[in-house]
Amino acid sequence: MKTKKTTTNYLLIRHKVKDFRKWKPGYDQDEPKRKAAGLTEVSLMRNKKSRNDLVILFAASSLPKARAFCARKDLAVLMKQLGVIGKPELLVLVGA
Repeated sequence: MKTKKTTTNYLLIRHKVKDFRKWKPGYDQDEPKRKAAGLTEVSLMRNKKSRNDLVILFAASSLPKARAFCARKDLAVLMKQLGVIGKPELLVLVGA
């Protein structure tokens, strides 16, 4: 008997910050908005050679909500306030 395969969708965010220790508390405070968007943090990773280069992977329960989260104008403002350098890479990934 075949079982139905469930597909998980993800949001991957990659960016550099000026100072991880200053960025992290602000990131943590935005958790309610991520939760409201159906995002669950799977992993927060730092580059071994460049500790301010970050990759964050979220499981996304809703692709439309994940896309809306990425388009938030206040997210761009928050990232700038928290010291994100350059343009962040935000990818919505669909399970195969």
